[in-house]
Amino acid sequence: MRQFAYVASMMALVAAGGAARAANLIKDGGFEKPPTPNGTFTTYAIGQKIGTWIVAGSDGNVATVNNFDEGGVLWTAHRGSAFLDLTGTCDCGANSGVAQVVNTTVGTSYKLTFWVGNTVIQGQGDTSTIDVYDGATLLLAATNTAGKGSTKEVWRKFTTSFTATTAKTTLSFINADPSGDEQNGLDDVALVAQ
Repeated sequence: MRQFAYVASMMALVAAGGAARAANLIKDGGFEKPPTPNGTFTTYAIGQKIGTWIVAGSDGNVATVNNFDEGGVLWTAHRGSAFLDLTGTCDCGANSGVAQVVNTTVGTSYKLTFWVGNTVIQGQGDTSTIDVYDGATLLLAATNTAGKGSTKEVWRKFTTSFTATTAKTTLSFINADPSGDEQNGLDDVALVAQ
């Protein structure tokens, strides 16, 4: 009986260690804080904070969105109640987005996953592209074109990896949609050590 208890406690420690290694280093990857009221959006300017995120870029703005209907198309989160629209209210091809600084270990490989949302409202763009940066280095240009013909947000998962070169890594997600593109969604951002 004691041997069984010992084995069970060792298995629990191993499982806990695995969970710690797989912990998401991104805080509020779903843009839930502060809450956005249902059926609305909240706009944030360059330099403002959205919880643990800072609005980045050189111009434009971004918006957190919660079940917003426009032109018969419903903008919904991939998970939770809110997501981030990188085009904000400008829809002018602005270089706007968000950034978060995370603690990393030099030489460690990390896996970054996130979801890009695409909606197509006639005459207002048909792609959603997000440029993802590690500092000034472009990690990935993620494009989702799956929203055509749908009456609600269509989400696509993207994954990329990088090796940390500093103890603090700045990850940025910047709008790469052209002028006139109505919406570019970002949700469920996660970063884990590999």
